[in-house]
Amino acid sequence: MKRILIIVLATATVLCAFGADVVTSPDGRLAATISIINGHPCYSLTIDGTEVVRPSRLGLRLADGTLGADVKVAARHRDSRDEQWVQPWGEDDTVRNHYNELALDLRERGNGRLLRVVMRVYDDGLGFRYEIPKQAALGEFQIMDELTEVRLAHDAPAWSIPSNRTEYFEGLYERTPLTAKDTVCVPLTVEYEPDLFLALHEANLTDYASLNLTPRRQADGSVTLLAALTPWQSGVKVESRSGMATPWRTITVARTAGHLLLSRLTLNLNEPCRIEDTSWIEPGRYLGIWWSIHKKQNTWEMGATHGATTENVKRYIDFAARHGFAGVLAEGWNPGWAAGEQVTYLKAYPDFDIEAVCRYALDKGVRFIGHMESWGNAALIEREMDDAFAWYSQMGIRAVKTGYVGHLLDGKELAKSQYGIRHYRRVIECAARHHIMIDNHEPAMPTGLQRTWPNLMTQEGVRGQEYNAWSGDGGNPPSHTVTLPFTRGLAGPMDFTPAIFWQGDDVVPGTHPHSTLAKQLGEFVVLYSPLQMAADAIEHYQGQPAFTFIESCPTTWSRTVVPHARIGEYVTVARRERGNGGRWFVGSITNERARTLELPLDFLTPGTTYRAMIYADASEADYERDPYAMEIKQLTVTASDTLTLRLARSGGCAIRIEPIHSSR
Repeated sequence: MKRILIIVLATATVLCAFGADVVTSPDGRLAATISIINGHPCYSLTIDGTEVVRPSRLGLRLADGTLGADVKVAARHRDSRDEQWVQPWGEDDTVRNHYNELALDLRERGNGRLLRVVMRVYDDGLGFRYEIPKQAALGEFQIMDELTEVRLAHDAPAWSIPSNRTEYFEGLYERTPLTAKDTVCVPLTVEYEPDLFLALHEANLTDYASLNLTPRRQADGSVTLLAALTPWQSGVKVESRSGMATPWRTITVARTAGHLLLSRLTLNLNEPCRIEDTSWIEPGRYLGIWWSIHKKQNTWEMGATHGATTENVKRYIDFAARHGFAGVLAEGWNPGWAAGEQVTYLKAYPDFDIEAVCRYALDKGVRFIGHMESWGNAALIEREMDDAFAWYSQMGIRAVKTGYVGHLLDGKELAKSQYGIRHYRRVIECAARHHIMIDNHEPAMPTGLQRTWPNLMTQEGVRGQEYNAWSGDGGNPPSHTVTLPFTRGLAGPMDFTPAIFWQGDDVVPGTHPHSTLAKQLGEFVVLYSPLQMAADAIEHYQGQPAFTFIESCPTTWSRTVVPHARIGEYVTVARRERGNGGRWFVGSITNERARTLELPLDFLTPGTTYRAMIYADASEADYERDPYAMEIKQLTVTASDTLTLRLARSGGCAIRIEPIHSSR
């Protein structure tokens, strides 16, 4: 009998045993159990037979009581799916969506209200959410809290930023035990065991409040992470009515830190693309009148050193055309930057002829990238966006960077609240109608919505490169960019703005990029964004041999592999370009410790000979003493070769590998 039970557990989609319902991953290694304990729904998770998530409560607390208390299972629904879908852009060209699903209809014994819990289990993790079917017993309601828990069997080190002290998610991720943390933002990355990593997040955040987690130590040594939704100012978390579904609560599971980067769980738990024709959505590299403003050499507002003048933007366009860049961003092109000016996105400053600039750019094969800073005035964007996007599209603008600097949206609600989530979605959908791509700054944390709305190209929500211009703490530490891929990067593309070539500290003494030049190149590959800005002023790229790597580097990929990964210490990412070229691009970066890594090239196609152009730290390179020292060399390689990467302190390496010929 025992032998038969083991076979069933390994192969069946769902089974019910001892009053508990179990759903396993397609490979049988993960098993999620939903059970009713003392009338309350709970779930647990085992990985390779070991309990990792102990029974954890499910349910919602409404303004008039709990939804999901004293329930019984009214119905069970089972499903399995194994399909491939194509990304218009991304880190892979196709994504496999392979899961087993269990949905339980839970009916409350007293009043008959219905709550459905849906659990999907993948080989790389699980997602679950609540669905509230339309029902006479429940019309409009207010969610005051989720009762959702993740009860881990023991404490563990984790990387996070605190939710109540990190504006715009622009913080340094700190590694501490879970029990040492306050309420934190998701994603929360946990090194549960030396060979088991977990990432807790959410997917498909739609008309709901953003998720945070509060850790609490239990008497038995376990740690319970409680859902903590971002509220409206009234204290209500979500306003809704029956016929709704919450976002997915996700747990990504990986045996190595590198495999966290390869999970597509968050994307898979979003709805398929709603844009029928995506041909106008174009990833690419761009330049910007941006860094010179942060370095106080130009201004956003009109004046003697205004950055966004017709003449200066045309100069950037000329450079972009010569070096194969798709676009040029200019912040400060519209009124509203100086004190007393009224913000509008429907006209330009007098010294910036936007229509002439757009024509000039298109003649050069480049597009101007618009910018809409609102200072938190979301209502202004909503009033003007339809007319503004129509005007931009008419001029040939295809991408717009939006911004929300200001603690509260419209002076009243947090950007992470349901109020903010509704606003961001309206902007994305309006932009799609006008064939506009969005780069959203000061956003809610990304949750994979780019699958549904692939015009949502990239977002900030990260402590980016600008902190290396003016931050009073000296700028981002060397460990920052080797931590981000495993934390903020798990949420989706991030507009970090890499590739600063000049290390001057003329704004705040001691504040500058704490990295070598080779590391700046490596970050261009490691820190993924389909709209990737080479962020430095163009003067610092002129005549610089290292710039040839940036010139050639794509921003959308057919395949991604992660040969090396240790959170906060080092990471190597290799990506193959889309199309028939077959080129690979590799970025490898380290923290303040120099190290040597062996890179097997077994991701290359066997039987093909390649030319590898390597941009590496020179022997004397050091992020403090000599950040510019670089060695550029060319090698002939095959899939059977191994490269030795010598990374300086806070150093890196960037490699372009292109096929020469194939024996096939």
